[in-house]
Amino acid sequence: MAIPDYQTLMLPLLKLSADGLEHKKRDAVEVLSNQFELTEDERSELLPSGGSPVMNNRVGWASTYLKKAGLIESVKHGYFQITPDGQDLLATNPTSISNETLQSYKSFQDFKNTKKFIPEEHSPPLELDSHYTPEDALSAAYKQLRGSIEDEVLSIVKSNSSAFFERIVVDLLVKMGYGGNRQDAARAVGKSGDEGIDGIINEDKLGLDVIYIQAKRWENTVGRPEIQKFAGALQGKRAKKGIFITTSNYSKEALSYASSIDSRIILIDGARLSALLVDYNVGVTVSGCYEIKQIDSDYFDE
Repeated sequence: MAIPDYQTLMLPLLKLSADGLEHKKRDAVEVLSNQFELTEDERSELLPSGGSPVMNNRVGWASTYLKKAGLIESVKHGYFQITPDGQDLLATNPTSISNETLQSYKSFQDFKNTKKFIPEEHSPPLELDSHYTPEDALSAAYKQLRGSIEDEVLSIVKSNSSAFFERIVVDLLVKMGYGGNRQDAARAVGKSGDEGIDGIINEDKLGLDVIYIQAKRWENTVGRPEIQKFAGALQGKRAKKGIFITTSNYSKEALSYASSIDSRIILIDGARLSALLVDYNVGVTVSGCYEIKQIDSDYFDE
C-alpha cells in the first residue's frame, strides 16, 4: 500500500504508546512500516531533497503534532511517552486522529497560532491551489520546517545540563565570530562566576575589546532584578558591553531597563537563541537542499 500521510499515522502512533512506556521514534517507524505493510521500496523512498526517508519524515510530523496537543511527551531526546490526555483520548475509541481532532486542545491551538508557524492550509503535506504559487508553497513549507526545528532544538537545550548549555553558548559565539577560537572562548565562558558574570569573551579575534556574558538555563521569566545585577557587575568592571542569554524569556520591565541604561546589554531569549543556533548550524545539520531556478533571459537573448 502507499505510504500513509502524517495524519493517518497519528492514531497508530498514539496506540503504540498506549502501554505507558518510553518508545524510541526510530523503532516506531519500523513498527508502523510493518503495520502498514510497506514494501522495501516504500520504506527506503526519500524526500525530493534526498535528505531522509518519507516514512521517517511523516512519523516525525505525526509525533510533533501529537506532542503539541499534549497527547504524548518527549521524555528524552528521540523518545516519546503517552500522557494522561493521550490515554483519555484513546479511551473514547477514536476511529482516526486528524488536525481537526487536535484543534480541541488549547496547547495545539497555541502552537498553530504561534508566529513561527503558518495557517492550517499549509500544514504538511502541502496542497497547492489557485491562491498560491509553487514558490509561495515552498516558502510556507520552509517556515513551518524552520519553526519546528527551532522549537525542538530549544527543547533539547533545556533538557540538558547547565554545563552543556555553557558549551552551546561557547560554540554559538565562536560560530558568530567572537572569542578568537574555541579554546580561548572555552577558557573564558563558564569560568568566571564573578559578581554576576558567568564569563568573558573577546569581541574580536585580536582581543581589542571584551564582552561579558551571563547565561541562564531557566524556565521562569527573567525579571528586571537579574538585569540590574548584571548591569551592576558590568559597571564594577568598567565594562560597556554584555550579553545576557536565557532559555526562557524576559519581562517587560527587564527589556525596558536594558534599553534605558548606558551599558550596552543584549538580551537573547529562548526564541532568539534557538533561531541563532539554527542560523549558525549549532546542533543542527543540513539534511537536504532544494534549488529554485528560473530562466536566464540574457542567455537566450540573441
